[in-house]
Amino acid sequence: MILLALGVALWAAAHAWKRLAPAQRAGFGERGKGIVSLALLASIVLMVIGYRAADGAVWWGPTPMLKGLNNLLILPGFYLFAASGMKSAAARRLRHPQLVGFSLWAGAHLLVNGDAPSFVLFGGLLLWALAEIVLINRAEPDRRPPPPPVEWAKEARVAAAALLVFLAVGWLHGWLGPRPWGA
Repeated sequence: MILLALGVALWAAAHAWKRLAPAQRAGFGERGKGIVSLALLASIVLMVIGYRAADGAVWWGPTPMLKGLNNLLILPGFYLFAASGMKSAAARRLRHPQLVGFSLWAGAHLLVNGDAPSFVLFGGLLLWALAEIVLINRAEPDRRPPPPPVEWAKEARVAAAALLVFLAVGWLHGWLGPRPWGA
């Protein structure tokens, strides 16, 4: 479980570098982006290898009801992620749509995975996302988004993109291992 914890810690550190040590991060200029990218890639590799190898206590497992709740939280999480990238009205009303969407994803995975490695992985990533929101709010306390006009065609594209990603990720998830739908 050490590799898993190191992966989560590296993920958090790479993301927090800009907020916790802005002068140092700025000193690296464009090279800093490469360093962060490599650190994030390494963190993902560590998390995948660590999670697959980890063993620990199991308190509960996935049930049809928990899978349903998981999916109900994942879909709006994907929507918020898509809304952020597509600059929809929802993204402009909510200060941190990607981090809120990521938090929904991590929290949903905690619902269906009641084992120690999942608590380290998904619980650690959930704590990171919430801490990142706090760090960003401290760095930029007065940010006020402009009131967005709602463009219904754009909102429909965001919803369609989120649904397509949701279905694609669900299919890939089931193909790689744990099935997100059904037994």
